[in-house]
Amino acid sequence: MNNPMLVVSPAPHIRAKVDTPAIMRDVIVALAPAALVGVYFFGARALASVIAGMVGCVGAEAAIERLTNRPITTRDGSAAVTGLLLALVLPPTVPVWITLLSAVFSIGVVKLLFGGLGHNVFNPALAGRAFAAAAWPALAATGFIWPATSGAWVRGFDAMSTATPLSLLKAGEIGASTLSRFYWPLFLGNTAGSLGETSAIALLIGAVYLLWRGHISLRIPLSYILTVAVITTLYGQDPLFHILSGGLILGAFFMATDYVTSPINSKGQIVFGVGCGILTSLIRLFGGYPEGVAYSILIMNAAVPLIDRLARPRRFGEVKARA
Repeated sequence: MNNPMLVVSPAPHIRAKVDTPAIMRDVIVALAPAALVGVYFFGARALASVIAGMVGCVGAEAAIERLTNRPITTRDGSAAVTGLLLALVLPPTVPVWITLLSAVFSIGVVKLLFGGLGHNVFNPALAGRAFAAAAWPALAATGFIWPATSGAWVRGFDAMSTATPLSLLKAGEIGASTLSRFYWPLFLGNTAGSLGETSAIALLIGAVYLLWRGHISLRIPLSYILTVAVITTLYGQDPLFHILSGGLILGAFFMATDYVTSPINSKGQIVFGVGCGILTSLIRLFGGYPEGVAYSILIMNAAVPLIDRLARPRRFGEVKARA
């Protein structure tokens, strides 16, 4: 009697119909509302930045892999997602050459130098944004503008071309009694900020889509956002203003949930989200920058191996060894 061959392979023994290209396509679909709103409010230069980010990342990945005799992996869509995210976290009027150079840094240094998709320690798009802000701070860290349609409601504030709502709060230009005037513009996207972070409703639509598709859970976003809300409330500031302002929603749902650079189990994900929230709040309240989402997530990215180790679930039947 012929017995079938038994193939034994390492765990986990879980298969899913979804693959990397499908996930990346869904992420692009989820980010499309925020990108479209950004282009609507900020115009053709914002569209050019989106195109430059995506073309720059895909082109850099293909060129570097070809030069190093590695398989071309651009078809998995991860480079395109990195490019789109990079454009969305930069000011809408940033020069195209800065976006392109940041794209090369994101792919060449942060992703491929560590071994490619699945091996990078830091979120490539956020690392590219940090690179641009450090190299060209006047253009990539403070080069924000207000949409032309925001002139009426922002009148009365000393809102310079480089001032976002968080910058105005940090500089003392606005106080607690006036923050509610920013709720509706921040919800729609009619305010100053990075290209893809200004519209809360567009980002939430994309987040709901990713949740519906099962690509992310609420553990990291909720723990992140609630931590910021609690700390800012304790400090006597408006938590809703802090949630809607800056890149908190974009970072919480689309950056901190990155499969590669976030913890793998539920307990670790909550710890990760709380850590991001604490760091973001500390930077916003006490740091020199009005915003802290990008640096908070990058710092917590570095802590992921430790979080995974400490939050590792106990194996069935495991007993602690006696000293």
